[in-house]
Amino acid sequence: MKFQDGGVNTHDRARATVGYTLFAPLRHDKAYLINNDGHVLNQWQLGRGGINRCQLTETGNLLVNEGSEDGPPLYAGKAGYLREYDWDGNLVWEHHDQYHHHDGRRLSNGNSIYIAWDPFDDALAARVRGGIPGTEKDGVIYGDVIKEITSDGELVWQWGTREMEIEKYPICPLCPRAEFAHANTCSPMPNGDIIVSFRVLNLLIVIDRETREITWEYQDLSLGHQHDCHMLPNGNVLVFANGFHGHDVNMFSTVREINFETKETVWEFKADPVTSFFSANISGAQRLWNGNTLICEGNRGCLFEVTPEGEIVWEYVNPYLSPHPAFGTTNWIFRAFRYAPDAPELQGRLQG
Repeated sequence: MKFQDGGVNTHDRARATVGYTLFAPLRHDKAYLINNDGHVLNQWQLGRGGINRCQLTETGNLLVNEGSEDGPPLYAGKAGYLREYDWDGNLVWEHHDQYHHHDGRRLSNGNSIYIAWDPFDDALAARVRGGIPGTEKDGVIYGDVIKEITSDGELVWQWGTREMEIEKYPICPLCPRAEFAHANTCSPMPNGDIIVSFRVLNLLIVIDRETREITWEYQDLSLGHQHDCHMLPNGNVLVFANGFHGHDVNMFSTVREINFETKETVWEFKADPVTSFFSANISGAQRLWNGNTLICEGNRGCLFEVTPEGEIVWEYVNPYLSPHPAFGTTNWIFRAFRYAPDAPELQGRLQG
């Protein structure tokens, strides 16, 4: 099924960043690579739809977080499979973990890293503060664990929220107590450490891979259950601040660049009017090589590119619809990535 008003709505050819954009709609059965005119240059047939975060590996294969039929009764960020397809759509590798959710990606050493749920026992659950009383999932609170595996599926490193000072970080009072702390991003940093986003805590942290300690944190109610934190080449952190359950009665989203040392916001995109840009969940942002920023407004299924001054120079609305178990038929997108024409991931694969 397709959304009739989908496709490219804005394209300033002089200022939009030339490249190819990859996305897989939430719980959809295909991933798409499009050019700036919205033409599909390649597509991959997926298995069971899930969160569908996808990215190209260095070899040009598609790595995607797909859904599985098993797993705990939590629909948010549903995955279960981390799968790799070649350019022609052949399945060449997969890893199954019924607890896998939200994020999974390939590391530079060839291993893969992903987030999984971790059912808390009664002792751990008793330490969890905040949230709406009585909203545990079948009496269970699920923590998170980040796992690194080899290509053979061997677990070589993991870190979990059970290692945190749980009492220090109460769940948002407007959120269910089913999850502590709803990790939605695990992004490797240049030094090998991991920056993680915890949605219901309005919290970003950095985990030292060697010491397992939290070496940096940024917590702000106005993040509003943020997504997609990652370090930029300049050492700052880019994050999509959803603005849901935030400090303002008028909910709106922003994209922030945060100075890692001072924790000050050094760049921010807001719409005008501010309430015209809002995604309560999912979503992300990518700083492009010319200084522009590609933004995924997930709940609107809208991808748009802005200049440093905040001018929109390209906009695409996802035309592909998919059923969601909680929200009906949607055109939502969890993440999107743009690749330069000379990107190694696309070497020799596209003509023109």
